[in-house]
Amino acid sequence: MTPDDFRRLALALPRAEPNAHMGHPDFRVGGKIFASLDGGGTQGGLKLSPEQQEMLMDAVPGQFSPAAGAWGRRGWTMMRLDGVDEPTVTSALTMAWRNTAPPKLLRELGV
Repeated sequence: MTPDDFRRLALALPRAEPNAHMGHPDFRVGGKIFASLDGGGTQGGLKLSPEQQEMLMDAVPGQFSPAAGAWGRRGWTMMRLDGVDEPTVTSALTMAWRNTAPPKLLRELGV
């Protein structure tokens, strides 16, 4: 998985928009960040619940880890891009997108 692949999959989600903060790319829905790429393009960050984080860490050992500090305890998860397949990334990005999308948008899309 390359940073360009991650970007393509993130932007394929409904109403996802590219942006940036703190010097690295992020992806937003409804103005809120659901995913990001680190500056070196080796990891993606995902806004997951703690339960989703734990599930992915168990399902794909070594690819997912909590973000540092309180962010990680709240569910923000780092995903190593090398060695992870497209279906796994798509699933993780979709979870992050759903966690972030405004309820009105989810209703509108029937999600």
